[in-house]
Amino acid sequence: MSKIKKNFRSVRFRLFFTMCFVIVIIVLFLVIINSVVLESFYLYSKTNTVKDLYTRINNYYNSNITDTNIEEELKRIAYNNNFDIFIETDSNTIIFSTDKDLYSAMNVLAQANTFEDSKKPIYANDKIIIRKINDIRNNISYILLSGSLDNGYYLYISIPAVPIEESVQISNQVLIIIGLIILVISAIFASYVSKRFTSPIVQLNDITDKMAKLDFSQKYKEVETDDEINELGKNINTMSDKLERTIKQLRANNSELEKDIEEKSKIDEMRKQFISDVSHELKTPIALIQGYAEGLVENVNTDEEAKKFYAEVILDESNKMDRLVKQLLELMKLEYGKREFNNKYFNISELINEVIRKSKVMLEEKNIKVRVNADENLQVYADDFYIEQVVTNYLTNAIKHASDVDGIKEIIVKAEKNKKNDKIRVSVFNTGNNIPEEHINKIWGRFYKEDSSRNRADGGTGIGLALVKAIMLNYKNDYGVINKDNGVEFYFELDDKET
Repeated sequence: MSKIKKNFRSVRFRLFFTMCFVIVIIVLFLVIINSVVLESFYLYSKTNTVKDLYTRINNYYNSNITDTNIEEELKRIAYNNNFDIFIETDSNTIIFSTDKDLYSAMNVLAQANTFEDSKKPIYANDKIIIRKINDIRNNISYILLSGSLDNGYYLYISIPAVPIEESVQISNQVLIIIGLIILVISAIFASYVSKRFTSPIVQLNDITDKMAKLDFSQKYKEVETDDEINELGKNINTMSDKLERTIKQLRANNSELEKDIEEKSKIDEMRKQFISDVSHELKTPIALIQGYAEGLVENVNTDEEAKKFYAEVILDESNKMDRLVKQLLELMKLEYGKREFNNKYFNISELINEVIRKSKVMLEEKNIKVRVNADENLQVYADDFYIEQVVTNYLTNAIKHASDVDGIKEIIVKAEKNKKNDKIRVSVFNTGNNIPEEHINKIWGRFYKEDSSRNRADGGTGIGLALVKAIMLNYKNDYGVINKDNGVEFYFELDDKET
């Protein structure tokens, strides 16, 4: 129903309806004009005709033409014009009648005398009177001229008026039939014209409707006709292009602004997080440094060995603080995307062996056996500096938590191709206890301590796995931990080619 109402309100329907309405009005107007004017014009025309005929007849009798010739002329005029002519003397003697039946001829005169005072004359002067006479009894109408000739004769000319009334009716019927035919033809033509005329308007309406919804994909199809609608379509296309460019620019500017705001928000968050982490983690070393420094100042121990121990504690805690602050700054830059990676191709096996070599002292102290299972020519594409930190953190973590299982205490480092996603998977396994399931996701957080073994005596900062997580998230590569039957395996993945 709403669609029908919409169609009725459309320009196309209103144009179609207007054209049909105008045609109907024109036909009705012609019928009315025909009914009113045609009969009046006919009466006017016949009035002039009988006036001329009166003049001619009067001239005939004033000339030297014989009565026989006059009768022949009058018969010819009456026959050609469908007139009835009646002439008599003042003593009622009939001089001429077009009706051979004298009674009928006299009946005409009687009718004229009967209706003479009841009809308003169409025309009158001192010689003639012209009236339209309606014979209700016989249902006949006449145009009757009655007058006197110069020779004293009385002249009556009768013209039947019925034919003109029938002609008006027939003419109106023809007009109505022609009007209906024209209406049908015009309706078809109006439908075609209205569709052709409103089609570009509908198209422009659809385009502007989409433009209001910021959709600039639809364009006006220009035509060869150089009219106002085509010009409007061109202007709308131009406006659409300009609006699209402007909105794209605004969106780009808005995106840049959002990035700036997000950047500022990240910096603020990073600053707050850094202050929070530093203030939390530096409480203990600062307290230790303060306590031992006060002891030195107050000479709590005069023994040189004790003083040296105090100084070594202060130096060790200072180094830990320095290392903690540097790692926290590095972690912040990684987490907030402030660190750019110097990616390149390098041999991951060589990097693993170098990290193990640097950890040789720790491995020997804890009597841990290390096995490496990696292709000597395995190449990866990444920043070797950060990948070394990942491997070092995994290995250091494995050394701390490795324990004897069934007489075996070892660490297994692997580097191999993951056939599922064509990436290089590096894993570090150590024998020992499994990580409780409730701690699996928590160990990647900064400063998280799962058990008492991760304490200050280990010399760690507690953010090693958090660094691993930040580095892998920057590379958008997988990482994680898996509990095995006899230990724990940490893993991460690398690309073997530039992406």
